[in-house]
Amino acid sequence: MTKNKYTAAFILVTCLFFMWGLSYGLVDVLNKHFQNILEVSKAQSGLIQAAYFGAYFVAALPSALFMNKMGYKAGIMLGLSLYAVGALLFLPATGAMSFNLFLGALFVLALGLGCIETAANPYSAALGDPEKSESRLNLSQAFNGLGQFAGPLIGGTLFFRHAEAESVKAAAHGMSSVRLVYVGIAIAVLILLVLFAKTKLPDLRENEEEMDEYMAECGQKSLWSHKEFVFGVGAQLFYVAAQVGMGAFFINLTLENWPEATAQKGAYFLSAAMLLLLVGRFTGTAIMQKLAPSRLLLIYSSAGAVLMIAVIFSIQYVSVIALMAAFFFISIMFPPIFAMGIKNLGSHTKIGSSFMIMAIVGGAIMPYFMGRLADGHHTALGFILPAGCFVLIGLYAAFYPRLAHKSKTDAEACRLASRPSPDAA
Repeated sequence: MTKNKYTAAFILVTCLFFMWGLSYGLVDVLNKHFQNILEVSKAQSGLIQAAYFGAYFVAALPSALFMNKMGYKAGIMLGLSLYAVGALLFLPATGAMSFNLFLGALFVLALGLGCIETAANPYSAALGDPEKSESRLNLSQAFNGLGQFAGPLIGGTLFFRHAEAESVKAAAHGMSSVRLVYVGIAIAVLILLVLFAKTKLPDLRENEEEMDEYMAECGQKSLWSHKEFVFGVGAQLFYVAAQVGMGAFFINLTLENWPEATAQKGAYFLSAAMLLLLVGRFTGTAIMQKLAPSRLLLIYSSAGAVLMIAVIFSIQYVSVIALMAAFFFISIMFPPIFAMGIKNLGSHTKIGSSFMIMAIVGGAIMPYFMGRLADGHHTALGFILPAGCFVLIGLYAAFYPRLAHKSKTDAEACRLASRPSPDAA
C-alpha cells in the first residue's frame, strides 16, 4: 500500500484521539462535580482517576497480545465496544446516585480506551515516514487536545448550571446532565465502530516483522535491551501523573486562589487551559519539524517545573494563571516520549506500546496523593508532586540522545548486514 493511501486511515484513527480526549476532559469536571453532589472528599474523588487510569494498566498488555494475533483494526473495534458499554453504564449509576457504580462505569469505559490507545498511538506513528513519526503522532494528539478542550466546556455548562439551586434539585439536574452527555458519547462511539467495521485499514504487522528479522540476525531480540524504551516508560508514567494531577485539582485550586470564582467558572478556566494545550500541540508539531523532539521536550519540561513553583506558593490569580500556562508546556510531552521510546522496537512495537500505555497508571496514583496533601493543608501544596515529575521528564529528555544512539546504530548495522553483498552474484 503506497503512502498516499495512508491518508484515509490516518484521518479515521485521528478521530479516536478526539474521542478519548473528550472523555478525559469530562473526568476532571466529574471530580469536582462528585465532591459537590455525592459529598466525597478530595482524596476520595481521586479514586475517579484511580479507576479510570487503573483500567489502562489492566487493558494495555492483554490488548497488545490480542492485536499481535488479530491486528490493529480488531484492537480498535474491541476498544470502541467497551467504550460504548462503559458510557451506557452511566444510566444505572446516575439512577442509583452511587459513587461506586460510577467508578465501575468509568473502569469499563477506560478499559476500552486502553485498547484504543494501545492501537492508535503506534498506528498513527507508523502511517508514513518513520523519521516524522513524532510530529505525525503529535498532530493526532492535537485532536486529543481538542477533545480535552471540549470536555470541560461541556461539563461546566451542563453539570454546574444548577449549582446555586437547592441541593436536592441541583443533584437531580446535575445527574440528568451527566446521563445525557454519556448517552450521547455512546451513540457517537457506536457510529465510529460502524465506520471502522466498513473501512479497510492497512495492516502494518509485516513492516514490524521485517524490522524484527533484521534485529534477530544480529541477536538483538530483547525488548529490554532498548534503554531509550525502558526509561521512556518511566518518563511517560511521570508525564501522565503530572497532567492528570494538574487537571484533577484545577477547579479546587481556582476556587482557593481566584476571588469570587465558582465551580462553573473553574470548569471554564480548565477548558481555557485545554485550549492552550491544543494550541501547544499544533505549534509543537511545527516546531518539531525544525527542532529535535528530545530537545523540545527538555525545554518544555523545564518550563513546566518553573510554573509549578508559582502554583505551589498559592498566590491569588498568579497561581491559577501559572497552572493554565503549564498546560501549554505539557502539550507535546506524550507524543515524543511515546514515539521516541518505540521507534526501534520492530515486531515488539505492540508489546512496547502496551507498556507505554500501562505507564498511564501514573494518572491513577497521583490524584490520590495530591488529594491527601490538599486535605491536610491546601490544594496548592499538592502540586509539588507534578513539579518533581517535570524534573524527571527533563532528565530523560537530556539523556535520550545517548540512550537511543546504541539502538539506532545497531538497527542500521543490522539493515546493512541483511542486504546481499554486491559481489554475491
